[in-house]
Amino acid sequence: MKRDTILIFEDNAIERGILVELFQSEYKILEAENGKEGIALLTSHFSSIAVVLLDCLMPVMDGFAVLNYLKGKNTLNKIPFIMITGQDASESEKKGYEYGIVSYIKKPYQPEVIKQVVSNAVGWFQYKLQLEVVVKKQNESLKKQSEILKRQTQKLNQLNEALIDSLSNIVEFRNLESKQHIKRVREFVLCLGNSVMKYYPEYELTQQKLKLIGWASSLHDIGKIAIPDNIILKAGKLTEDEFELIKSHTTKGAEMIIQSIGINDKELLDYACDIARHHHEKYDGKGYPDGLKGDEISIAAQIVSLVDIYDALVTKRVYKAAYEPEKAYQMIINGHSGAFSPKLLKAFTEVKTEFEKLLMMYRDEE
Repeated sequence: MKRDTILIFEDNAIERGILVELFQSEYKILEAENGKEGIALLTSHFSSIAVVLLDCLMPVMDGFAVLNYLKGKNTLNKIPFIMITGQDASESEKKGYEYGIVSYIKKPYQPEVIKQVVSNAVGWFQYKLQLEVVVKKQNESLKKQSEILKRQTQKLNQLNEALIDSLSNIVEFRNLESKQHIKRVREFVLCLGNSVMKYYPEYELTQQKLKLIGWASSLHDIGKIAIPDNIILKAGKLTEDEFELIKSHTTKGAEMIIQSIGINDKELLDYACDIARHHHEKYDGKGYPDGLKGDEISIAAQIVSLVDIYDALVTKRVYKAAYEPEKAYQMIINGHSGAFSPKLLKAFTEVKTEFEKLLMMYRDEE
């Protein structure tokens, strides 16, 4: 509905008549002799009212009583209110502006000034309302776009996770490892990662990062696909040349992830490459393939390295029997399985019991 009406709150009939005379050629006019009557007119004609002229002093309800009544009804944000006053009191003006009126008209009336004040108020409010509509539509559009992007991201994440699961299962099957192995590694990574995040905020881990590291850890041994069966499945001690070939699964895995695996999420891709290449690096620099030392090794690769060794110790492999969890824990803590960061060992100590529970939860089938 078009806003083409002025509502005038004015108890003085002569002064009300002056205002009617000023605006009747441009607007429809509603007249109220007191605040209560004006509120009734405002309520019944709300959608057509373009501006309200509100006298400060009136019987039944004065101007401020009207404003106080309308304060909680969000009315003052929808229609411009201009207050009429015969007083020259700055305190009263301040009070009116605090309620939300847009301007004042002072008695005695100056017709041209009054018309300009009303014109400005109506024009500004129309622009304000139009702007609110535009902003609302833009927000709705952005919300829809955000929801679309969120659904697309969720779909890509699901595809990435399905791809990683499929590839990691291939590696497990070929290595004669159980399907539970990859689940254990992922759960161990999340468990140890949460401990590191709790005790060492300097690594700037978050739940989202840990989720990505967990999924990326599933591909840590993907490079073993390129290693011959007779070496992967050898029960006896490897020769020096065979061990060198086994070690190459780190670099081959990183290359495969970059060149052959279609991971769409760059952060996930970066984690997967880093972990595949560096999960055999050691904190003292005696690991491979790059001989990284200390925190040159990313915290993601450090976490997966410890988890991978723990899982290898506590489960049966073609070349060894399973150790008891306590024995495996002591071997890692005492450095019998390579050097680890003191911080990582502290975080590992804090989740020792949780690791044992996860091992039981995802134990291999007999």
